[in-house]
Amino acid sequence: SSRPVRLGKGQGVGIAPVVTRLGKALDRQPDPPEHVGLGKGVQGRGTPGISHQDPLEPLDWRQVLVLGLDGAGKSSVLHYICSQTARERIAPTHGFNSVQLYVEGLEMDLLEVGGSQNLRAYWPHYLSQADVLVFVVDSVDRSRLLTARQELHTLLAAEPRLPLIVLANKQDKSDALSAAELQEELALHTLSEQRELFLLPTSATWASLSTATSVLRVKNLLVTLLSQP
Repeated sequence: SSRPVRLGKGQGVGIAPVVTRLGKALDRQPDPPEHVGLGKGVQGRGTPGISHQDPLEPLDWRQVLVLGLDGAGKSSVLHYICSQTARERIAPTHGFNSVQLYVEGLEMDLLEVGGSQNLRAYWPHYLSQADVLVFVVDSVDRSRLLTARQELHTLLAAEPRLPLIVLANKQDKSDALSAAELQEELALHTLSEQRELFLLPTSATWASLSTATSVLRVKNLLVTLLSQP
């Protein structure tokens, strides 16, 4: 199925779980390299469904941490969620991306940390201030699935209640593993009783924005999760 599968706290399909905000203040985080890629302050102007709030109206701030191995498609996911504009090529992130979306009274800060081996050491420092973790997996890259699983489970052991959205990305490729296969490969069944957990097949390409694997479904799910009190 191409619909988001809810795996945590009861089996079934759906995108409207009751989620308590679990983010905590981060006392100190490391000084990151300069932001690259989309950069600070991208607000998705002109994107359907994005609200431009009265500057005097307080916004409910939430942070979404976007992680995954290098090459998984994190930057492409952010680009098409936020701008919905065609790009022939999206450069990989070698440092950090911070992108802001204003949707339905929420200010969502989507923080992407690069997935190369040296940058993965930074990942745990950003967990404690996150309200949701989005973990992007390359559905074609079978050779590194074990590494992806190990990195993901190491993160989740540190934050056992942090809501998780796993994106089975690059579903447009003919040799992509299905979401069900990735659920097994990533051992997500071992987490189902610990947290709110969703698995979505996605394709972060311009051609796929109107398809069942559109990354816009990720934005809708995030709004649903983060709008809970």
